[in-house]
Amino acid sequence: MSSLPVDVRLSRRLASVRPSATGAITDTARRMKAEGKPVISLSAGELDFDTPAHIQQAAIDGIQNGQTRYTNVGGTQQLKAAIARKFQRDNDLHYADAEIIASTGAKQILFNALLATIDAGDEAIMVAPYWVSYSEMVRIADGEPIVITPDATSGFKLTPDLLAQAITPNTRWLILNSPCNPSGSLYSADELRALAAVLRHHPRVLVMADDIYEEIVFDGEFASFAQAAPDMKDRTLTINGVSKAYAMTGWRLGYAGGPRWLIGALELLQSQSTSNPSSVTQVAAAAALDGPQEFLDTWRARLRVRRDLALGILADAAPLLTLQTPAAAFYLYADCSATLGMKTPQGAVISSDIDLATYLLEHGGVAVVPGTAFGLAPYIRLAYALSDTDLKAACEQIVAACKRLVPT
Repeated sequence: MSSLPVDVRLSRRLASVRPSATGAITDTARRMKAEGKPVISLSAGELDFDTPAHIQQAAIDGIQNGQTRYTNVGGTQQLKAAIARKFQRDNDLHYADAEIIASTGAKQILFNALLATIDAGDEAIMVAPYWVSYSEMVRIADGEPIVITPDATSGFKLTPDLLAQAITPNTRWLILNSPCNPSGSLYSADELRALAAVLRHHPRVLVMADDIYEEIVFDGEFASFAQAAPDMKDRTLTINGVSKAYAMTGWRLGYAGGPRWLIGALELLQSQSTSNPSSVTQVAAAAALDGPQEFLDTWRARLRVRRDLALGILADAAPLLTLQTPAAAFYLYADCSATLGMKTPQGAVISSDIDLATYLLEHGGVAVVPGTAFGLAPYIRLAYALSDTDLKAACEQIVAACKRLVPT
């Protein structure tokens, strides 16, 4: 019995979507490890720290106390109250119960928000380099990603002039990720206020503030968009989660605060797809948000040491790799344009950052993500949230692999 052709089985919308490059690289690294090949992965965007013990215990207690059933679609009252306290305590943002939602990861909130608000022809502005899923989510929602690429010397940060030039009558969203994955750039409150001054002239444009790396800041101070521009709060969806700050990536819990009409739409979509996030994870997330926060200072200090360790070692790969010191998050975004046109010891020519990432994985034993995935090439992203020993070895292997490249 013959199978149907692909264009009959799949929708046009799905045909335009590309798989996650970070996931693909990570999967390849895992496969190589399973085959017994030594690989150090700098591709995954997660901390190597264990979820704090008090959060683990809260989940265990929740299971033993029977908190394992369906909850309200947008989260339990206990969790929503904890989220509201977090927003007020850390960001001076005040949200009512109906203005808060919890979901299966911040990713679900991003996706549902675009799906709920974008029609064919609508545009969403994003800043390159951007997190890999932004553009694909916009396409799935039948929208058009509009990519702005600021100069690297500005830390890849959007300026008011660039924003004003990009806005059209079709613009629906500005997606703003600060601290940024992958660049590690951080917007100051003044820089956010300058962007808000432009947006006030365009009342149809909403702001998607992806604050997921809020707690991982080394240089400068974090400010959320609605915190910096309070009059824009009713046009801003402030998205966060427990995955990065509390080493809870696998727990899958994101949350957001926003205008009541939008949160209601997100809850409607969620009710017809995943329903409530895991009840046990909700208990753990409430404990994370309400519990002790002092350990975050220790984690930040350890990450800063790792950042500086990696920068110090990778300096030996110059001029083939050029790096800036990121203010936040736990990534290095390395310009690898000087490697283009060079030849590997195996005779292959490096013609793109994808080629370099492949070479580093197969012949350097290190998994990195090509900048092409983040909308800006030729770069590679290195996640330095792993043990000092593995990080040192990985960076040394990258340097050694780069030094083996020869001019064509």
